[in-house]
Amino acid sequence: MPTDRPRPEPPADLTTLRAASVRRLLHLKDIGTLTGDHIKTVADTYDVDRRTVQRWIANALANNGTYTPAGRLRFTLTPAMHDAVARWHGNATAAYRELKAEAKPDDAPLPSRATFHRAVNRELTPGRRAGLRGGERARRRYSIHGTRPRTWRNDTWETDHMQADVKVDIDGNLRKPWITWFVDCATSAICGMAVTPQYPTRESILVALRDALLRDDRHGPFGGLPTYIRVDGGKDFLSTTVGNALGAFAVEMTPLPPYHPELKGTVEAVNGAIQTTLLPSMPGHTKRPRLINGKHADDENSHLTFQEFVAAVRTWVSWWNHENTIDSLNGRTPAQAWADDLTPIYDVNTEDLHTFTLERHGTPLTINNDGVRWRKRRYIADWMEGLVGTKVHLRHLLHHDHTVELYDIDTGKHLGSATLSDQAGPHLIRAIQRTRRREADRLRAQLKSVEKNRITRYAAASTPAPPLQLGATTHQEAQQQLRDLDTAHTTDTDHDPADFITPPQLTGPWTSPLDPPATEKNTPAKEQP
Repeated sequence: MPTDRPRPEPPADLTTLRAASVRRLLHLKDIGTLTGDHIKTVADTYDVDRRTVQRWIANALANNGTYTPAGRLRFTLTPAMHDAVARWHGNATAAYRELKAEAKPDDAPLPSRATFHRAVNRELTPGRRAGLRGGERARRRYSIHGTRPRTWRNDTWETDHMQADVKVDIDGNLRKPWITWFVDCATSAICGMAVTPQYPTRESILVALRDALLRDDRHGPFGGLPTYIRVDGGKDFLSTTVGNALGAFAVEMTPLPPYHPELKGTVEAVNGAIQTTLLPSMPGHTKRPRLINGKHADDENSHLTFQEFVAAVRTWVSWWNHENTIDSLNGRTPAQAWADDLTPIYDVNTEDLHTFTLERHGTPLTINNDGVRWRKRRYIADWMEGLVGTKVHLRHLLHHDHTVELYDIDTGKHLGSATLSDQAGPHLIRAIQRTRRREADRLRAQLKSVEKNRITRYAAASTPAPPLQLGATTHQEAQQQLRDLDTAHTTDTDHDPADFITPPQLTGPWTSPLDPPATEKNTPAKEQP
């Protein structure tokens, strides 16, 4: 009966240690202190004869002071043999058969097949042999890579696209949707996501980024502005639109080389988790087991709609963030790790993110008394007071139609956000009421001022006289009002109207005193006719 005996441990390779011992002995010889006791001590350590140690010293002296043992003679593969193994995708038996069939009489004789196999296994690493059989993806399974240390929340995010292995009914066509993630590297929390029926573009990235940055009741506690975002080398992530959107908030993008998922392991872990924990349970999963005829066992006509798929993914995201425990987080959920991290969060106002909502409704809409009507829904806001009849453009966030952004159709200026009227909270209702009262008070004050100026009042009289208007304007007040009204047409050379009154002409005899002569100080001045 066979017994499970442990395999004997192979003898250790002491070549490097022997080289160190020989260098020490050569040093003692150079300084003139080498003795027989030194050689005997080294020989006893390696359990060899003293003459063996002396041969080691002689080998080092013959190789410029470096101990270089001859080693065991082994068969090595030639370049032609390496090419034969590569042509047969790592099949050593097929390569040996080809080499033996094409051998010429003048060529060196081939070793035995077992020796050839040992040489292939010795000179080709398991990763290289896997690469010859299955290509680069198979080779990478034997590669090693480090693990990035977890820092603090919102220090670094990772983003990526993944195509779900589920066919979804999209307007009568079966397609596999794409998911865009933004994941926090410190807590593995999914901060934002976006689902698109086709291959995602920069608009999808901006929608997912907005979902990740916001931290209101609908988006959860995860988000804020990160310091760095790792992206792959895709053109959509490196587009000018995405770069400007992140650069506006001083968020630095770190481009990674393409086809290197090990460099963004956090988001790749999310990709793998949803592929194994959610998608196999959905109808229309493309990797289900098949019958002998190649068809799936369940009904091919049962597929989720796009809306149902998005709802299922969002439910899974909530489970991942709040219920799934991760070993690298010491058995905590991403939500617990996020709550335990006291790093301050820099939040972005919703008004500052209106440029991230790039999905625009095609035709202009009108602000009515009940707000803006879109998709059989009504959206209201306090800033709409007094703008009934105004034409606006509407932009919205994919899968988040509870809030929309409205723009002026002529200038493109952002007018403000609007909320579903049936979901408007008490604060929005009070804001609308305050705005309505403020507009009414402003109009009432203006009408009262106009009415006051329009009515002319006169003073009571006790003697016969023309009626005297109360609050009559004086001459100086009238001149000041004229100057105020004519300010736009007044230049630096203009003067008061009084400066232009013509002085009267001199008439009759006029006399003017003359200065007394300098020599007659005490003589009175004579009158001149």
